[in-house]
Amino acid sequence: MIVIGIDPGAANTGFGVVRTVNDRMIALDGGVIETPPHLPAEQRLAQIHESLQKLIDWHEPRAMALEELFFGRNVGSATSVGQARGVAMLAAAQGTVPCFDYTPQAVKKAVCGNGSAGKGQVQRMVASLLGLPEPPSPDHAADAFAVAICHAAGARSREAIAAARGAGRGRAMAPRQRLAG
Repeated sequence: MIVIGIDPGAANTGFGVVRTVNDRMIALDGGVIETPPHLPAEQRLAQIHESLQKLIDWHEPRAMALEELFFGRNVGSATSVGQARGVAMLAAAQGTVPCFDYTPQAVKKAVCGNGSAGKGQVQRMVASLLGLPEPPSPDHAADAFAVAICHAAGARSREAIAAARGAGRGRAMAPRQRLAG
C-alpha cells in the first residue's frame, strides 16, 4: 500500500510518500513544496495543488493522510494552513484518493510511542522506521512522513478489524475517515 502524508502550509507544504511491504515501510519520495512569498495567495495555492496532483498521478497512493489543523494564537497562519489543507484534499478527491485526518498527538504516538514527543524525536524515529541514513529535513518533510507512517501503521489493523466485523455481519465496515489518538 502507498500512502502520501501531507504537512500543509501556504509557504511550505511537506509531503512524504511511504510504501508498506508486509511489515516494512519504505520511503518512496519526500520533500517540501515551496511557494514564493511575493505571490498572491491564490497563486500559491494553485502551485501547491498542481504539485500535489503530479505527486498523486506519479505515485498512485491508496490514501492521503493529513495532520489535523492545530489552532494556535495566530489566526492568519491557521487560515493559510487551512487553505493549503483544502487544496491538498481537493487534489486527493480529483485523484479519487481518500483522505484521513490525524491529530498531532496520534501521529506522535504512532511514530514515537509518546503523544507529546518533540520534533527532534519524531524526525529520528521517522528515519529509523523508514531505514533512512539520517532524519528527513526540513521538518515539514519529516512531519509529512510521520503522518504517512501513522496511517500506514494503522491500516493493517483497521483492515483486519473491518474484515472480522464484515465476516460476522456478511459485509465490510466502512472506514472511519477521522482518526484520533
